[in-house]
Amino acid sequence: MTPRSAKIVMTLYLLFLMIPIYWLVNMSLKTNAEITGTFSLFPQNLTFRNYQVILTDPSWYMGYVNSIIFVVMNTVISIAVALPAAYAFSRYNFIGDKHLFFWLLTNRMSPPAVFALPFFQLYSSIGLFDTHIAVALAHCLFNVPLAVWILEGFMRGVPKEIDETAYIDGYSFPRFFVKIFMPLIASGIGVAAFFCFMFSWVELLLSRTLTSVNAKPIAATMTRTVSASGMDWGVLAAAGVLTIVPGALVIWFVRNYIAKGFALGRV
Repeated sequence: MTPRSAKIVMTLYLLFLMIPIYWLVNMSLKTNAEITGTFSLFPQNLTFRNYQVILTDPSWYMGYVNSIIFVVMNTVISIAVALPAAYAFSRYNFIGDKHLFFWLLTNRMSPPAVFALPFFQLYSSIGLFDTHIAVALAHCLFNVPLAVWILEGFMRGVPKEIDETAYIDGYSFPRFFVKIFMPLIASGIGVAAFFCFMFSWVELLLSRTLTSVNAKPIAATMTRTVSASGMDWGVLAAAGVLTIVPGALVIWFVRNYIAKGFALGRV
């Protein structure tokens, strides 16, 4: 394949990927009558009412606030737990280490529906139902194994001699881990945080099952567009557009870490 044909193929591929996003934005700037009545590539009657509804109605914009709160909490908890766990798997050999590592990955393989009912009953019993921490802890079930798997690959690429040299120089383990080791795997931490954020952001079943009002995520709020008068397509499209924004911002800020992660780490 020549460089020119490769560019053409890549351009067509990118355009193909952008079509759903463009159509979502297109629908968000139309009225329901125009969406359901005519086919047009551009809004004939441009309107920002759909975005106004979301940004002025607390029941709508609080869905975004709730989602961001428990997603950030989950990302912090997952990375904090995965860092020492990944270090142990990368530096030490112990009985059952490979079996334990595989068991962690099986939690990531299991569908969330398997754990929805046990989590619901447990959180209802201890008073954590409809709280942000409840969803954040539930998402740790599949984000911690993923973060451990990613970080362990990065940590294996760091020579053990660095650990030994730091101990000889008088570093305690916490000081060595924070001051020396973590900067060496900053790309891995960025990649793991990105995937934890994205998987928690798009997860619906657990976040919807474990919340009702106070911590209701935007994905669950979007079901409110269904009513006796039909589907409010414009508001739903606007909500979809705004749902893409946090993920796009995260990708923008960690894009360099992601590139290094795909090149160096286990991604």
